[in-house]
Amino acid sequence: MTEIQAPPAEEVRRVLVEAGAVRFGEFTLTSGRRSDVYIDVKKAWTEPARLDLIARALAARVAPGDHGLAGMELGAVPLVVATSLRVGLPMIVIRKAAKEHGTRQRFEGEVPRGARILLIEDTATTGGSLVQSIEVLRAAGALVDRALVVVDREEGARERLAELGVRLEALTTLSELRGAPA
Repeated sequence: MTEIQAPPAEEVRRVLVEAGAVRFGEFTLTSGRRSDVYIDVKKAWTEPARLDLIARALAARVAPGDHGLAGMELGAVPLVVATSLRVGLPMIVIRKAAKEHGTRQRFEGEVPRGARILLIEDTATTGGSLVQSIEVLRAAGALVDRALVVVDREEGARERLAELGVRLEALTTLSELRGAPA
């Protein structure tokens, strides 16, 4: 794998803000909790040039020992696909729930036993969906010791994953986005 030059973190933040992926105001999050900021990375990855920039930033963090990339539907899928195309590693798409028909699998793709899989997600808050993804991958025999997110909201995901022996890395954080030029 050739080394990929990451765009500056400021550029990732700029793209997220310009795309409207970071909005300040009063919002109710998926958890039901109220927040003064809403982060929707999908607003950025729906435009090819923005997706490419984010994928370059993610690809630069893929380690030589990673054997594949994985992410949960919906938010992580374009990120995993675009990053996979840049680094040439296979990908795994994790379902939020098992199919009700056919093989009833929780994921699509191959998970070789003992393979180190890099987990990718758009946003981390408390780490719930990341923990679910880690459990699915580990149950299939994968080694998961790192998760990479576009935005860490800094609300406990890093600590929660650390308890599972997984290091959370972020392209940017909510604190950094709060300071980003509008």
